[in-house]
Amino acid sequence: MINIFLNDKSQIIIREANKRDAKEMIDFYNVVGGETDFLSFGKNEFIRELKDYENYIEGVYKEENSIIFLATIEDKIVGIASINSNQKARTKHVGVLGIVVAKDFCGLGLGSKIIEHLIKWAKENKVTKKITLVTREDNTNAIRLYEKFGFEVEGLMKADNYIDGVYYNTLMMSLMI
Repeated sequence: MINIFLNDKSQIIIREANKRDAKEMIDFYNVVGGETDFLSFGKNEFIRELKDYENYIEGVYKEENSIIFLATIEDKIVGIASINSNQKARTKHVGVLGIVVAKDFCGLGLGSKIIEHLIKWAKENKVTKKITLVTREDNTNAIRLYEKFGFEVEGLMKADNYIDGVYYNTLMMSLMI
């Protein structure tokens, strides 16, 4: 657990998720899904059975190359970031980064702080050698953030997202540790 301060002087705690957080995490995802079209799901589309999600979080906790961090303010989730990795020998060195920040906390430095923390964790776990992610090609703020940390574009998936009658391309990016 670490304490950080955002650009507006808000104090945030970043800590590892545990199964007791499952309900609040599901609720958070279902709210933020309606705050932006840059996620892979919309409002109330993050459908998970509570027990299944608790089991998922427990499983991630047991993996040395996977982690879920929560960013909280006054015990309320304002961001979730993770690295999920395969457990197969040939690909366990690759972790997939995911990050979601509540709209009210965008632009305050939370994304940078939590990605910095994830990269530090990845370097220390002795397994992860590459972090990958996907983001919409028109998500310029996210792309700038990832490039700031050294992520590079590896590819483009054309017409990978379909929202309100429009197809969007998805960038694949990665960072070698």
